[in-house]
Amino acid sequence: MTAELATPPAPRRMGEPMTRAQRAVFRIIRTALEVVMRVWFRLRVRDGHHIPTSGAFVLAPVHRSFIDTPLVSATTRRVIRYMGKEAMWEGSRFMAYFLTSMGGFPVHRGSADRDALKAAQEVLERGEPLVMFPEGTRRVGEIVQADDMHDGPAFVASRTQVPVVPVGIGGSARALPLGSSLPKPRKVVIVVGAPMTPPALVNGRAPRKQVRAFTEELQVEIQRLYDEAQRQAGVA
Repeated sequence: MTAELATPPAPRRMGEPMTRAQRAVFRIIRTALEVVMRVWFRLRVRDGHHIPTSGAFVLAPVHRSFIDTPLVSATTRRVIRYMGKEAMWEGSRFMAYFLTSMGGFPVHRGSADRDALKAAQEVLERGEPLVMFPEGTRRVGEIVQADDMHDGPAFVASRTQVPVVPVGIGGSARALPLGSSLPKPRKVVIVVGAPMTPPALVNGRAPRKQVRAFTEELQVEIQRLYDEAQRQAGVA
């Protein structure tokens, strides 16, 4: 392990598999991080039994804070994967190794959306869980706006025929407000929804209309879960 960390390999391509050593690092850090989050944020995960214990799935959380990414790692003991901007991997070889060890994989900035979706599809086809924020980026407010919802999660779920697990995160925006760099000890609650079955393929393709309809269903469910998570966190 020491030798690997001394000269960590940079990711070679989008969606590259993690090594056994990287998976071990993920489990160690994830466990330590969860302990900290459960103490500092009084983190609680509700209905975690909805998370599949095997096979691939798309985890689709609401996104209101930069800490949402580490927070959702507490929903499962499994190694889960995340997309990240390629620039994050370019700082140093150690940082590249660390990000990959935490489940991340780089997406080329400025590349076509289909390249990122292809990488996501490869991850799911290997049977790995993948986090995809349907809103694309961090948003502000109590409403999950339909116009902010991207079809990416619905599309790759349909292409690979894996379930989408919607997630509401309550209190994270209060724990790390916009413009703040230090997380505050505020209660955070995660509510996990039941897995949603994506539309079936038609002649091997994911019809745009069906994918969009599924995204709309996902938006409604994420809003419901977000409202419940906010209520349980004492925000609303």
